[in-house]
Amino acid sequence: MTDRTTDTVLIFDTTLRDGEQSPGCSMNLEEKLQVAAQLEALGVDIIEAGFAIASPGDFEAVSEVSRQCERATVASLARAANADIERAWEAVRHARRPRIHTFIATSPLHMKVKLNKTPEETIAAIERTVALARSLCPDVEWSAEDATRSEPDFLCRAVETAIRAGARTINLPDTVGYATPETYAAMFRDVIARVPNADQAVFSTHCHNDLGLGVANTLAAIAAGARQVESTINGIGERAGNAAIEEIAMAMKVRHDVMPFRTNIVATEITRASRLVSGITGFQVQPNKAIVGANAFAHESGIHQDGMLKDSSTYEIMTPESVGLTKSSLVMGKHSGRAAFRQKLEELGYELGDNAFQDAFARFKELADAKKAIFDEDILALVDDEVLRGHDRIQVEEVEIHCGTGPARAILTLSIDGVSQTATTRGTGPIDALFAAVRALVPHADAALERYEVHAVTGGTDAQAETSVLLSEAGRTARGRGAHHDTLVAGVRAYVNALNKLMVKRGRAPVEAAAG
Repeated sequence: MTDRTTDTVLIFDTTLRDGEQSPGCSMNLEEKLQVAAQLEALGVDIIEAGFAIASPGDFEAVSEVSRQCERATVASLARAANADIERAWEAVRHARRPRIHTFIATSPLHMKVKLNKTPEETIAAIERTVALARSLCPDVEWSAEDATRSEPDFLCRAVETAIRAGARTINLPDTVGYATPETYAAMFRDVIARVPNADQAVFSTHCHNDLGLGVANTLAAIAAGARQVESTINGIGERAGNAAIEEIAMAMKVRHDVMPFRTNIVATEITRASRLVSGITGFQVQPNKAIVGANAFAHESGIHQDGMLKDSSTYEIMTPESVGLTKSSLVMGKHSGRAAFRQKLEELGYELGDNAFQDAFARFKELADAKKAIFDEDILALVDDEVLRGHDRIQVEEVEIHCGTGPARAILTLSIDGVSQTATTRGTGPIDALFAAVRALVPHADAALERYEVHAVTGGTDAQAETSVLLSEAGRTARGRGAHHDTLVAGVRAYVNALNKLMVKRGRAPVEAAAG
């Protein structure tokens, strides 16, 4: 029996599944394992590692995350089909705490247009597939896709059927971001009150952010009886994204007076998780993003600054340290040795193997020669850049640029599957010439450069640059990110990083868009 009076809300992270469905947000196996490890450090309760039947790559990722995780439940998504459910079980069966998460649409629109099923056929499918999942796995979650546009009577019937068939978590997602806090909370109260066996299940939210209400809807549902929330780091996800884990967790922590609930989230790991996901996906966090944005704890107004000097609580409802934000420091420089650098990495939350550490230290010494002052942000960008591309098939080795009033000339050496290859090309500018050199070495004529962005990691004319690139090809998109004290080197690193991800996505079979 489920006690809905408990104050603990379970955090179900779907960054590796729904988050990865964002256009351009692809991750390779090593990156997914890094994110999964950080999610465990963050304290999430359930990690949805992927959609096992989507492709061999997704199956492998779910399997490896299942083997790696020591504490968190690991889930795989599955449609209401025997093959999906059996494949999901094969992927998660090695987990210490496996879960099958199966779904089917329950709104009249989705049943008619997408599934071509009658309500009776949908009920039969729920009963059959949830029972199959439960026969394989002791922990089964069932989702009513497009729940917020479903007819209340039918939704209650579907939920009752899923629980009777063995589901012990019931997710009622706002799949298209249509709900408001009042209507979403009312739906939960109605279903929990009307479904006879509702006390046998934990009810879950999954809110998309199409109207900017994802977090508000989630908190309203918790107040109405939900005790699991499905969300993502930085709020990434399809279209406008999902409710953000960091915002949900800190809202309950800071406003515990009006929301007397708790999570198992380790708040000091929030910034690290945000930076890792941002670095891997190439999705920059907007400066004014709550909790993890660059301006979240910045105060420029004179009135605000005066108040902060007198008492930080005048304008800060939480401290930067409470979410793991480290303050800039000038203690590192070109005379710093390996021991000091390793200690600094440990302070920033990194544990690197010997080879990765040596590579990162070499990059640090190179940066220290180019910059007078090394900030924590510089080290974070440097190490993230080094770690994230360590398993890329294509890597940048040497960059040489000649530019002025005439055409620019680039000499670029790439390591391609361990073999060094060099090309010399010209372009209208240095970036055009560099990207032309990449195309000469790795032909990809059908891929188009959609976006190229540069921003400084810190202030000053010697600031390290972080560059983001978006490539598209045949309906697929991939984002890449690069960091270097030379903006041009950062740019070509980002381009090559995106190209590596695009190559991974070329091997993926298309699959129906997932629930949530």
